[in-house]
Amino acid sequence: MQYTYALILFFTVIVCFVASFDKRLRFDREFVPFFKASGLVAVFFIAWDIWFTSRGVWWFDTKYTIGLVVAGLPLEEWLFFIFIPFSCIFTYFCIDKFFKLESLSAFNNILVFVSTIICAVIALRYIDRIYTLVTALVTIFTLLIFHFVLRVQWITQASLVFTLLMLGFLPVNGILTGTGLESPIVNYNPKDFMGVRILTIPVEDAVYGYSQFLLVLYFFKKFQIISNRSNG
Repeated sequence: MQYTYALILFFTVIVCFVASFDKRLRFDREFVPFFKASGLVAVFFIAWDIWFTSRGVWWFDTKYTIGLVVAGLPLEEWLFFIFIPFSCIFTYFCIDKFFKLESLSAFNNILVFVSTIICAVIALRYIDRIYTLVTALVTIFTLLIFHFVLRVQWITQASLVFTLLMLGFLPVNGILTGTGLESPIVNYNPKDFMGVRILTIPVEDAVYGYSQFLLVLYFFKKFQIISNRSNG
């Protein structure tokens, strides 16, 4: 039982890791840009995680972890911010390599507009629920900065890939939040989120995962460019 969280992470990443060395993909050549990007973004989300855990917004059932706790978080929770993004970025890398989705950029305006409005309404409606509020605000900030300041053209492409990634997100986060277990690995204070769940998963988890994915992908692409220039 104590290896449950660790095994979830292992099985989430192992297929993607092994496939990275496939000659048709060679994602292993992108490991350095990925680890730089995921490490940079993890600083923010781990700080968020530590703060929310200290406030009792969520807590961990340590009977499902190996028992090593750092700054209030199980070691597995720290690794979560590397292993999960790895699978996500690998999936985007593969889809982007074999499918041309550039035409989807035509939908960036409507996607950003609709997503921002929805998140703004939710933030105002649940201003007293800190997890909901912070998640909505981070998502709004990320989308607006990407679209209007950084002029990112692949927002819709990334959003489509993230939608596909939900097929993996549901079982992974489902187990973490209690699906198939006696009790959840991650427990949430009902006073701090709006209470809407996908199976056992708070919908906020999917939204913050979306923001994390976009941020890691953005820096991954930037570090790719730097790496290519150095190798060139």
